[in-house]
Amino acid sequence: MNKAVLLTIIGVYLAVTIGLGYLAYRRTRTTGDYLIAGGNAHPFLMAMAYGSTFISTSAIVGFGGAAGVYGMSLLWLTFCNIFIGIFLAFVLYGKKTTVIGKDLEAKTFPELLGKRYNSVFIQRFAGAVIMIAMPLYAAAVMIGAARFIQETLGIGYTMALLSFALIVAAYVMSGGLKGILYTDAFQGSIMFAGMGILLLFTYNKLGGVTAAHQALTGLASKVPPSLAEKGHLGWTAMPVLGSEIWWIVVSTLVLGVGVGVLAQPQLITRYLTVSGPREINRAVVVGGVFILMMTGVAFAVGALSNVYFVQETGKIALMATFDPAVAGSKPNVDLIIPMYINKAMPQWFSYLFMITLMAAAMSTLSGQFHAIGSSLGYDLVKNNSLKLNRACIIVALLATLWISLKLPVSIIATATAIFFGICAATFLPAYTAALYWKGANRAGVIASMMVGLSVSLFMLLFTHGKESSLLGLCQYIFGRPSLVGFPWVVVDPIVIALPVSTLVMIGVSLATRSAAEVRTADRAVAVK
Repeated sequence: MNKAVLLTIIGVYLAVTIGLGYLAYRRTRTTGDYLIAGGNAHPFLMAMAYGSTFISTSAIVGFGGAAGVYGMSLLWLTFCNIFIGIFLAFVLYGKKTTVIGKDLEAKTFPELLGKRYNSVFIQRFAGAVIMIAMPLYAAAVMIGAARFIQETLGIGYTMALLSFALIVAAYVMSGGLKGILYTDAFQGSIMFAGMGILLLFTYNKLGGVTAAHQALTGLASKVPPSLAEKGHLGWTAMPVLGSEIWWIVVSTLVLGVGVGVLAQPQLITRYLTVSGPREINRAVVVGGVFILMMTGVAFAVGALSNVYFVQETGKIALMATFDPAVAGSKPNVDLIIPMYINKAMPQWFSYLFMITLMAAAMSTLSGQFHAIGSSLGYDLVKNNSLKLNRACIIVALLATLWISLKLPVSIIATATAIFFGICAATFLPAYTAALYWKGANRAGVIASMMVGLSVSLFMLLFTHGKESSLLGLCQYIFGRPSLVGFPWVVVDPIVIALPVSTLVMIGVSLATRSAAEVRTADRAVAVK
């Protein structure tokens, strides 16, 4: 380990981050400054903050590792991230959110829903869901950063996790969302440069673009029998249509995250930071290019890492993470990217990429903790105190640390998809109707949110095999890991919960509205 180079890189990074956080702290005077950065941020800052909050170590380490297992099929998620997560999100959702949010003077996503439907319950319910569920996603991000720090510095996982958590806590509490915007733009620039260098180094290491992809295609015979029988056809082919792996890739990884991004509270808040819809339009190109570089590179490199590991060790990437000499060791998807960087890249780049991942994690975690803190302090307790919001962030950080220490290995992508799916089923119908359908009412939205959350949790506990077997409640009550068989055991909850939630909102809104209209008509007849 070259401590001089490492300490220099970390020192410069932390100095700039702390300086930006302090600058934002000096400029944070009101609750509006803290919660929505004053509402007049530059489009570039908004786009970079949105993108760097969206893309985290979960995408780079977790989903990059998943690409190491499932291959280039994950590039469909890149397409969804750009088309749905940027283009549709900005054009269809962002501009309307900016206008309506300004009209309602909303400072948080739950407050936007609550004021739109004139319901304190909706605001508090949305805040409670965010406060309780988001630490799972935050834990996935923290694990991704800690795993890379652990591999790069050769320290224990717990020490890596605690050290990183202290750095995040120090700067996210200082400047509120204004500080997050400043640091996210800086961190996003580091992420963009780091991923670009990684892509160039990878293709150079593997003999060029054509040679690398031909070699990856030629590894189809190396697919383990356990994956082949589930539909794996190689790292440059889609899985067998309707197979177990096809359902995992399409319903959980692609749809779960690709659609769920539209209902992410920490991202929706970014729309409230700009002054109007014109600024949203100007942010589309910046956001799209950023997401293409982040996810496209992570997924391509994750898949191509198999070529490197087979050439160097004779093992595919997943099996290279398994060390039979270590008691209790088993393959860990979350170690594929960290191991590849530290073994295949120059030492100085390992340090630089550690900063890239720290930037990715810190930018996302700052948005997550800001959302959790504002949900507890502003939406639930209804207190505008900046001290209370910062205290709530400490609570969120401690909860996230505890979860990070309890979650099993190979969990980053799964935990991320769970949270995205819950947000989609719970919030997306209500959020969409808030922007485009005046017929939606309080009763319909409350029913939709509660049903969407309930169906998602039921499927996670009793039908979706990976989570139901891990949580163990279904096994304890019914004596089996899941209540259903194939294919439903691998169908992601979002496939069922989101349509049901949507239909419930429409049905209940129409039914309750019709009843009100009948009562109005009856009163009119009685008056006559």
